[in-house]
Amino acid sequence: MSLDRNLSAPRGLTAFVFAGGGSLGAIEVGMLRELLDRGVSPGCVIGASAGAINAAYFAGRPDGEGVAMLELLWRRIRRRDIMPLTMLGLLEMMLSRRSHLVEATALRMLLETNLSFTQVEHAAIPLHIVATDMHSGNEVILSSGPLVDAVLASAAIPGVFPPVRIGGLDLVDGGVANNTPISVAVALGATRVIVLPAGFACALHKPPGNPVAQAMHALTIVIARQLVRDLEFYSSRAEIFVVPPLCPLDVSPYDYTQCDSLIERAAEKTHAWLNDGGLEHAFIPGELREHTHAAPGAVPR
Repeated sequence: MSLDRNLSAPRGLTAFVFAGGGSLGAIEVGMLRELLDRGVSPGCVIGASAGAINAAYFAGRPDGEGVAMLELLWRRIRRRDIMPLTMLGLLEMMLSRRSHLVEATALRMLLETNLSFTQVEHAAIPLHIVATDMHSGNEVILSSGPLVDAVLASAAIPGVFPPVRIGGLDLVDGGVANNTPISVAVALGATRVIVLPAGFACALHKPPGNPVAQAMHALTIVIARQLVRDLEFYSSRAEIFVVPPLCPLDVSPYDYTQCDSLIERAAEKTHAWLNDGGLEHAFIPGELREHTHAAPGAVPR
């Protein structure tokens, strides 16, 4: 479902698709920096969940300076700027019987302070944000209307943030319906799709330490599996290139203290991928498929 009934795109369109992944969204910034440095730029951008934040910011300033500003934002973000979980907040949730852990006040303030335009349709290049109707589970594409509300809806992890009401619908995280919306790019008429995936923490030494971190980690794994299936399904309908995510990766999507290193590692890996002809041969990166890493000190088998 789309709240913009007139989706259309020029022929020969290149679309950038930004996936979700919590703090791992910083990885996409390193990828984006290298793509633009090589002169690769999109005709439209599509984002879901954390990827909606990157897509919205970049759509307002789709050039090297805009990416540099987005990079500075990610380098200073901390978890309290996104989801300030406190014992008081947990107590309030239990006493009031509300359905979510935290209000989206901090994230709304972050977006209102840093996004350079207020309406989705006013972006410098076409922007499409994916959310999910929490009642039906249907995908909802937001291509017009208040930008901050659209991004908040796309990033509203069920149970963590409250749903956002838009167009008479209660909307939640776009990742529930379509976290890496290749299908949206294809429906728009994109002939070349470049996917920027956040990947998943494939080398954690121990399970995440709290329920929210565990849920976010599990979601990123589901995202990777869904992306592989979508790539296999849509590969005959468009030329699709996937920037390889980081691997091994031992950073939880709930950990916002490692954004600096994530950006630099992703930039280095993307640089090497481009040098190796990454945009000449479409393939599914092995980093997205099921795999494991031996724990430090473990005896290889």
